[in-house]
Amino acid sequence: MVRDHDDPGPPPADPLRHHGDVDTAPGLLDLAVNVQGDAPPRWLRDRLAAALDDLAAYPTAAHDAAAREAVAARHRRDAADVLVLAGSAEGFAMLPRLRPSLAAVVHPGFTEPEAVLRDADVPVVRVLTDAATEHRLDPAAVPAEADLVVVGNPTNPTGVLHPADTVRALARPGRTLIVDEAFADAVPGEPESLAHDTSVPGLLVLRSLTKTWALAGLRAGYALGSPELLARLAVGRPHWPVGTLVLEAVRACSEPAAVAAAADAAARLSAWRAEQAAALAAVPGVHVAPGVAPYLLLTLPCGAGTAARERLRTMGIAVRRGDTFPGLGPDHVRVAVRAPHVAARLADALRTALADVTSEAAA
Repeated sequence: MVRDHDDPGPPPADPLRHHGDVDTAPGLLDLAVNVQGDAPPRWLRDRLAAALDDLAAYPTAAHDAAAREAVAARHRRDAADVLVLAGSAEGFAMLPRLRPSLAAVVHPGFTEPEAVLRDADVPVVRVLTDAATEHRLDPAAVPAEADLVVVGNPTNPTGVLHPADTVRALARPGRTLIVDEAFADAVPGEPESLAHDTSVPGLLVLRSLTKTWALAGLRAGYALGSPELLARLAVGRPHWPVGTLVLEAVRACSEPAAVAAAADAAARLSAWRAEQAAALAAVPGVHVAPGVAPYLLLTLPCGAGTAARERLRTMGIAVRRGDTFPGLGPDHVRVAVRAPHVAARLADALRTALADVTSEAAA
């Protein structure tokens, strides 16, 4: 259903299933979704277009091997440590196959893992980070009995990048540690990534091509882990679980030239992030959470969040509501990092929206 620009929609029936694409609509300036760019770059579109001639045939083992070998070379691992996915979301959907007895999910964070686990009747405990400590991860807060732990790095929506050693401290014998690195390639140098680490027991790293390469509609990603863990994850998976275009995209985006291009994009986003954070922090009453990811978590003045978000929508700007993330509330919003002229427009609009909301409340 396509909503009117001025209609923010009803409260989400299942907050865990609410994602940024629901908060935007055609014609709005989209700051709710973190995909960079309106389409894949020309070179990648050309690679995918060239693969169209292969679509009459089923994907082959050779296609799969070529994609896994490219990923393995990119992360300095063996090809047997790679499982190509229909987006990292497929990896989350597979988690119940690991048959955990208690899952711990670090929040605020991407909500899909908890939703999947609860749907499969897996007991879930939420481990909430605290704004007072800038949402830093405390491994001791995770219950010792949890045999599956999910954490994002950098975390969505807070933008916090946890030190690799802190994340490693979550691992222990008999526990599966899921690290969602969907935005890791948007951080210059990927300094805290565990994608290359084969020493951590039970580690499963999930990566996505969606954000950097504007491939949300293709659903392309991969998992990195031990062959034994990947085999458990893939039990019951159908034949040809990912298509030829996904395999080609994973291969193409893992090659050295693409990795270098992603690094350049990460550096550009980092500079844009700093400028956007400063512009938004200058808006009276707005707090910008520290972080490194290609999005910003904002805390708006108490009680003004919902009205300000709706007012922004009437001004043609979509932002991601924050109250569907466990641990956050209606005065939180997430905004994607964009080019400086877009960030300036957002800052001006937010200043106007908050002033209007304050005036109306005082009237």
